[in-house]
Amino acid sequence: MIRNNTHIAFYVADKVDKNELIHQILNKNLLQDYIEIKNVKTLLFSKKALEDYIDEELKHDQYAIATTQQRNLISFSDGEQKKALLQHLINQQPDCMILENVFDHLDIASQIKIREQMAEKKEAIIFIQIVNRKSDILDFINLIVGFDENKQLIQLNKAYDHVLQWNENIQIPAPLKHYENIENPLVELNDVSVNYEERCILKNIRWKINQGEFWQLIGPNGSGKSTLLSMITGDNPKAYNQHLTLFGKKRGTGETVWEIKAKIGYVNALMTHYFERRDTVENMVIAGLFDSIGLYTKPTESQTQLAHEWLKVIGLFEQRKKAFVDLSAGEQRLIMIARAMIKHPPLLILDEPTTGLDDHDASLFTRLVNKIAKETNTAIIYVSHRNEKGLLPELVYELLPNEHGSMGRVLKY
Repeated sequence: MIRNNTHIAFYVADKVDKNELIHQILNKNLLQDYIEIKNVKTLLFSKKALEDYIDEELKHDQYAIATTQQRNLISFSDGEQKKALLQHLINQQPDCMILENVFDHLDIASQIKIREQMAEKKEAIIFIQIVNRKSDILDFINLIVGFDENKQLIQLNKAYDHVLQWNENIQIPAPLKHYENIENPLVELNDVSVNYEERCILKNIRWKINQGEFWQLIGPNGSGKSTLLSMITGDNPKAYNQHLTLFGKKRGTGETVWEIKAKIGYVNALMTHYFERRDTVENMVIAGLFDSIGLYTKPTESQTQLAHEWLKVIGLFEQRKKAFVDLSAGEQRLIMIARAMIKHPPLLILDEPTTGLDDHDASLFTRLVNKIAKETNTAIIYVSHRNEKGLLPELVYELLPNEHGSMGRVLKY
């Protein structure tokens, strides 16, 4: 087997336990047939490693990782955190680095820079990538491995394509009742600015979102995308005394946060952490009718039937009695979208929704979101640094950061 100048990528499904895989690499000599890393300095870049650094900072109130602005990691965006950790590890001059889904949450410019940085270090450092997405494999990787049906390590000649399973003929079901008195625009920001102490995050933002529109929100790490979303979802108190209208009402004229949220379906990659009970797949979707984490009322026959129709749309009807926590990450993401959409909310926000998904599940996600855009009147805001192949947003709102705060502009595909 090849041993010298070998860089390896694990191309795996999202249901593979990444923490266990890393343990096998580090402690069980999983790659002994390909490379020897047992007696070399090996550092880990992973979600878990980043969480451990943040935890240490919170416990000891010190900067575990040096940053240009000397701020705690928790105050940065996800992408900025990952860039800081990566540079911290490289500065320690390891012999080997394990990189778990290194490009998730990173803007395009950062991805390009990291690819160039890794390529410059390839003679000095052995790189072992763990990826769910074929496109994330570094150009200089010269060995791709995966697991067969018996969970045995195998060498892949290429990162092969998955076969999709999807029934395009099943239509999205109508809601049990429709929202009343929904006006256009659903969302209107007119010269909205957000400041935190001396720092301006958003500057003079103007954006209108109408019923049925499909938007992608883009911008580099730290440009204020999360802040902008928090203004729309009603979570940011800085929305008061601004020219911000949500669903026909000026923010701060008496509507509650819960009245706003009742009109919004929201999905991101982290939401599944709130659902650790062993609720069934069926109950998870039905609970979307009540905006509750669990199902505390016996559903009616029509509510159960509606959930079944949604499960047929996403191809998971046969798993309706299975525990939600036992599904793969991709299956859970589809369930969360069905749960968010079962009431046909006026607005659906998808915040980094494909993070951690493999190519197969990302393709299923793409086709589902396109179907929602085509067959419903729900407006969609899709937030991601990934341009998912086949995803068809009509409009783009781009945040452009500068020293005075991010400004915005509308683009069209």
